[in-house]
Amino acid sequence: MGFFLKLFNPLTLGVMLAGCVAVALLQNGARSFFRSIAALKALWRADPDRDMLLARATMTKVDHIANLRGLQCTDRVRAANPFLAMAIRKLADTDNVDHFEMWAQQSLDDRRTRHEKVHKFWQSIAETAPALGMIGTIVGLVGMFSVMDDPAKIGPAMALAMLTTLYGVVIANFVAAPVAARLIDLSEREMAWQTELCERMLRVARRETAPVRRASISAVA
Repeated sequence: MGFFLKLFNPLTLGVMLAGCVAVALLQNGARSFFRSIAALKALWRADPDRDMLLARATMTKVDHIANLRGLQCTDRVRAANPFLAMAIRKLADTDNVDHFEMWAQQSLDDRRTRHEKVHKFWQSIAETAPALGMIGTIVGLVGMFSVMDDPAKIGPAMALAMLTTLYGVVIANFVAAPVAARLIDLSEREMAWQTELCERMLRVARRETAPVRRASISAVA
């Protein structure tokens, strides 16, 4: 236990973390920082497979109501997922399939862009941590060589050199990189079912508006 306590230096670790976050902020911006911290909740709470199953079940109800009563009544279906609820409202309010398709595509693109910014923030930390660890190592070695005439001061300088490298490896490979990989996986699975949902809604919208178009053409003829 005593050995592991020696590996923990709050000041050095704090400086390493602050440096990683500062570089990531410069690369990605403050907004990405707050979104990246908020996204940590998804590591434990998000369940894309469950959301997909619920979305498919809800879409079956939407399809049934649209077939019986028309698109305008589909907003009677309630959905707990915010994206699904918004998509249902847009479907119920649509009077033009092309407009709904444009909204769906834009909404999916915007969500994908937001997700990618969060991923890049954590990837920036993963890439920066080893470099900062190496800088700390160089600083520690310089300090060690500058006090070679005083053996009592060599130990702390060498400890700084080794600890910064250790912290850099740990932050990159055991924190930031796994978080980024997990968020990327969750994002891909979430975007998959949301894309599937929008495609099904588009098919329903085209089916329900096709008779109206045919009736309009017949009336003009």
